[in-house]
Amino acid sequence: MVRADLSAVSLPLALPEVEQARLDARNAVGQLDDYILPRYRSLDAPLLAVVGGSTGAGKSTLVNALVGHPVTRSGAIRPTTRQPILLHHPADAGWFEGHRILPTLSRIRGTISKEPLPASRAGATPDAEAISSLVLVADAAVPKGIALLDAPDVDSISDDNRRLAGQLLAAADLWVFVTTANRYADAVPWKLLLNAASRDIMVAVVLDRVPQEAEAEVSADLRALLQQEGLGGAGLFIVRETYLDDLGMLPQGSVQPLRSWLQELAADSAGRSEIARRTLNGTVRALAGRVGAVAQAVQEQEQAAAALRSDAKDAYRDAGTRILDATKDGALLRGEVLARWQDFVGTGEFFRTLEQNVGRLRDRMGAFFRGEPMPAVGVEVAIETGLQAVILDEAANAAEETDQRWRSDPAGRQLLGTDDLSGTSQGFADKAAAEIRAWQAGLMELIRTEGQGKRTQARWLSFGINGLGAALMIVVFSMTAGLTGLEIGVAGGTAVVGQRLLEAVFGEDAVRRLAQTAREDLHVRCQRLLQAEQQKFLDRLPGGAAGTADVLAGHAAALSRLADQA
Repeated sequence: MVRADLSAVSLPLALPEVEQARLDARNAVGQLDDYILPRYRSLDAPLLAVVGGSTGAGKSTLVNALVGHPVTRSGAIRPTTRQPILLHHPADAGWFEGHRILPTLSRIRGTISKEPLPASRAGATPDAEAISSLVLVADAAVPKGIALLDAPDVDSISDDNRRLAGQLLAAADLWVFVTTANRYADAVPWKLLLNAASRDIMVAVVLDRVPQEAEAEVSADLRALLQQEGLGGAGLFIVRETYLDDLGMLPQGSVQPLRSWLQELAADSAGRSEIARRTLNGTVRALAGRVGAVAQAVQEQEQAAAALRSDAKDAYRDAGTRILDATKDGALLRGEVLARWQDFVGTGEFFRTLEQNVGRLRDRMGAFFRGEPMPAVGVEVAIETGLQAVILDEAANAAEETDQRWRSDPAGRQLLGTDDLSGTSQGFADKAAAEIRAWQAGLMELIRTEGQGKRTQARWLSFGINGLGAALMIVVFSMTAGLTGLEIGVAGGTAVVGQRLLEAVFGEDAVRRLAQTAREDLHVRCQRLLQAEQQKFLDRLPGGAAGTADVLAGHAAALSRLADQA
């Protein structure tokens, strides 16, 4: 479960320290695969001693000296000595030929030659295939029960080499750290040494090329540094400065203390198991901290995404509120809407004699045959145009506000990239117009349903469904505090005509209910338009299972308890 949840972690937002968190997540999965799971399943497997250190520290020369003949970069190994080389006793081959550890590295069986590798080949830059392979060399000079892995330089100029060195060190049961009298205080190796200390891994430090006259002073200083950094228990082995023979080999006896130490470890099966348990336990504890850090990073991602989502929703919700306010304060009754309404009701003295109504009906019929728009339809069109302008304006304001908020945040700026989302989407104007017409059609249906028992009155008034609908729209857009709160001043008093007409046909309570229903329907439709429009922002936010941070935090706590109980 821990591995699966870590593998599924996504940290897409550009937050501070996110690169380190991504690296932590990858490294945690890698260490589970490379070391923790295989070691947990086979505590009795041979120990893996990784020989690491800085460029030119003498790692390969040291490995060659430990086995007594050239096998690594300063010797000759085919197909290439630029790959990491794992030396093991022939009887331990089964533990390493498969993918029990370091499963992402392919296996190549190497052969040993006594001839030194040409300098041009030895200094070659490793290619992608080389750094993804592990050369296995069986050598009876390696003690049974322990394997030596010659790793790339931890401070290599090659990024791939440095990553591989870190991966190999993370898979080690113990670390043989090689440094020199001139470079033992370098920062990069010490960072890795401190990482080893956090894993409680057994460390042997080899101080190479030490002038005899400086041995006491340098070794004392290095011991003090180790003690200071919590590595006082590390073994310290001195290799004095000396000449190499024609095969690049150190004189016999130069590394005998280290060789004897490794042989003693290999010979003690109970001791090897204890070292494996100690390293495994320390690695699990370190993994708990790493998983906890990833959990924190995931939580920060979730919070950042939530803040961006809230910015967008707040902007569009506020736009919806402003649209609603515009439909309540009489603002839409100005201009073209007011002019068309006044055309429809004349001077506002709507209730005339029957003869005048008949004359009006005759005029309307004539207008129909001449192709002239009905006055009520003119009101509807004016309202559609005015309301559409308000919706488009507020949607554009919401988009601009969201775009500005997101661009002020590194994560939001990354999600937007070079795209400009500060205006309305293509086709939004047509969608708004269609929604308004659908609202008007729904309002007409309300009138038709409400007026089923009042057909005689409706006919007597000769006003028709469209006329009554236009009157209801005027009432909807002129109410601020219920039906009694008409903005009479805005509409020049003519809105009262619509109210009185509707009350005469349907009754006061029914008009109040019709107006409220119509307003709520309009609000819902506007909200739906704006919610669809805000998706152009929300769709850019990363997905992810809710509660991932809590799940990972739970894993971190469980791993910590497991390490404490071991």
